[in-house]
Amino acid sequence: MATHVKLKTAMIMNNNTPINYIEFKSTDLETTKAFYSGVFGWTFTDYGDGYIAFTESGIEGGFELTQEPIVNGALVVLHHNDLKAIKEKIIAAGAKINIDIFSFPGGSRFHFIDPSGNELAVWCEE
Repeated sequence: MATHVKLKTAMIMNNNTPINYIEFKSTDLETTKAFYSGVFGWTFTDYGDGYIAFTESGIEGGFELTQEPIVNGALVVLHHNDLKAIKEKIIAAGAKINIDIFSFPGGSRFHFIDPSGNELAVWCEE
């Protein structure tokens, strides 16, 4: 366990971009909370009517309320200390920015589509 903590700390200090958070879509947040807390013991925090965050799952994440059909339900969120620098690097490597940098409680992030068509996000603390 101590090795894992040292590795994680070293990754963040070296400004790597580890997977830090996973987001899913949900058409019913109350049903989602009941399912994941009942089956897996996850703990939830509500952020308004449209978002819930979870812990106690091995990695933190959240569910965003949607009325749209869920096609690709998971969003992998990477962490980086410098959003502008990593955004430029992502664009230079051939990805497309599909949601530009925006703020949310606790930080800022943007979304991109990789060359294969996968959507990911990158965030940093404010």
